[in-house]
Amino acid sequence: MAGNTSFDEILSTTLNNYVPKLTDNIFSSRPLFYALSNGQTMRTVSGGAKIVVPVIYGKNDTAGSYSGIDAIPVGQQDGISAAEYDWKQYAATVSITGIEEAKNNGEAAIIDLLEGKIFQTQETIIENLNTMLYADGTGNGGKDMLGLKKIVDGSVAAGNAVGGIDPNAAGNVNEWWASQEAASGGVAALTTAKMASLYNDCSNGNDQPTIIITSQQGYEKYESLLTSNIRYTDTDMADAGFQNLMFKGAPITFDGAISTGATGYGAGNQPMYMLNTKYLQLVRHSDTWFKATPFVRPHTLDAVYSQILCYGAMTCSNRARQGVLTGL
Repeated sequence: MAGNTSFDEILSTTLNNYVPKLTDNIFSSRPLFYALSNGQTMRTVSGGAKIVVPVIYGKNDTAGSYSGIDAIPVGQQDGISAAEYDWKQYAATVSITGIEEAKNNGEAAIIDLLEGKIFQTQETIIENLNTMLYADGTGNGGKDMLGLKKIVDGSVAAGNAVGGIDPNAAGNVNEWWASQEAASGGVAALTTAKMASLYNDCSNGNDQPTIIITSQQGYEKYESLLTSNIRYTDTDMADAGFQNLMFKGAPITFDGAISTGATGYGAGNQPMYMLNTKYLQLVRHSDTWFKATPFVRPHTLDAVYSQILCYGAMTCSNRARQGVLTGL
């Protein structure tokens, strides 16, 4: 393929101009993305061998009343630890072959072709990354990002350490790191009482679940439990295009990815997640987060290509504030 430096620069510039829109489209397309990117739930980190997340598991025992010239405790405090998460890498390639360039002769035509390639890439990233964030991180030989099935579901099972902390360590010393889990008894047996019990288990005062995500089956069952003429919704989520209803103080919505085999769930075994996104964060690398590389022309290929690269991870700083009803 003959080199055309000027043309390659036009492609690179066009793709770079589209990347912010592509990123916005991705993180406004699914309820979990929306919940993780809305407000202050995304964190930017410039580097480090691991992503370190501070974890508070105990109280400051120097706090207390005193009188007159009583000695005030100044000792070293325990109760603060850290969860450590591995950086994960995600990529997608946008390529244009020599014959495609020939068939779309002219700058305007090739840019139209590039826009179609970008849209295809965007939709693929949405589907694949959304599914990944519901799964357990073991996909692709453990290269996938950790998802909710690892962070929230199964925390009481042996060996389910997250962030380097095992909630089932000997002596129950890390039991504070377990999420809240309850069995639904099947979608037909779902009740608002069961939902309320889990919601309350995930709450501490005004620190409550911020969003509830389930399968379409679970959502429709909850809807059937409501008084027929009363339907409350969260206006922000509705404005973002998501069907939702309210349960206590949290919007409840559904995502079809939950019921796919790729997430580890299937028919009759679907979760209802009650998430507090104050403690559930997407961490992105400051230099490489949906970053497009310049288009290059390999000597051995009749094509040009650019790679969209992403370094990051989903992290949790308080598993006890996350919950799941299993077996819908």
